[in-house]
Amino acid sequence: MMRSLWTAASGMTAQQTNVDLIANNLANVNTTAFKRERMEFKTLLYQTMRRSTEDPVTGVIGPNNLQVGLGVRPIATSRVFEMGNLERTDNTMDFAINGQGFFVIQRNLDQVAYTRDGNFRLSVADEGMMLVTSDGFPILGVDDMEIIIPADVNISSMVVDDFGNIMFTTPEGELEDLGFQIQIVQFPNVQGLESVGNNLFMQTIASGEPVLEADGLTPTVSNVLQGFLEMSNVLLAEEMVRLIIAQRAYEVNSRAIQASNEMLQQANNLRQ
Repeated sequence: MMRSLWTAASGMTAQQTNVDLIANNLANVNTTAFKRERMEFKTLLYQTMRRSTEDPVTGVIGPNNLQVGLGVRPIATSRVFEMGNLERTDNTMDFAINGQGFFVIQRNLDQVAYTRDGNFRLSVADEGMMLVTSDGFPILGVDDMEIIIPADVNISSMVVDDFGNIMFTTPEGELEDLGFQIQIVQFPNVQGLESVGNNLFMQTIASGEPVLEADGLTPTVSNVLQGFLEMSNVLLAEEMVRLIIAQRAYEVNSRAIQASNEMLQQANNLRQ
């Protein structure tokens, strides 16, 4: 009888973690370029009561094993990297990636991170204005160097083409190349990326090495869209349905614990 108590308890614990994940998705419904997650579960060990072996007396071979499962546990969270809707902002410093690429930022002196959040800013540097994230992390170009816009360039005239090349419009109406290209990379396995918060991802062994799109080694090439932002890909209706299912599963497991407890009470009362 005690087996059912622990099995149902594992189900409640798993569904609580599932609700936590769904709540995080809902909380980030307006977060730029947020990618929703879903929980993956696996069964725990099975207790074999009888194996499907040949009966030594009758010679009959049992067609099935008699096994009882011991519950469930969360095994992984998978992130859905489908593109969110593109929102037009007409802001010179807003960028969206139409494709599978990631921006590359300098997180600290010896560590880079990756993001799809193109809500960029300009920060004062020694030689001009540095292109940074909203948290102040520098954006890297294809040469792995920080992108610094010269002080004499009118920021409102800055133009970024589909490949991330940064130019500006001269007073004569001509485009002049500044010699910078925003670095866009792809990963062999995006599911292996580690989320570290602040819309940032870190490379892991599972994700593989980043592949620079400018080298032409990726199967597809992303487009950089200036004046746009990628919205969260959270689907409210879908998340609400998943939340209701998780809540009902939690409730059913609690009922199983209650039923097991009542059965134990009935068995205990037989002694009286």
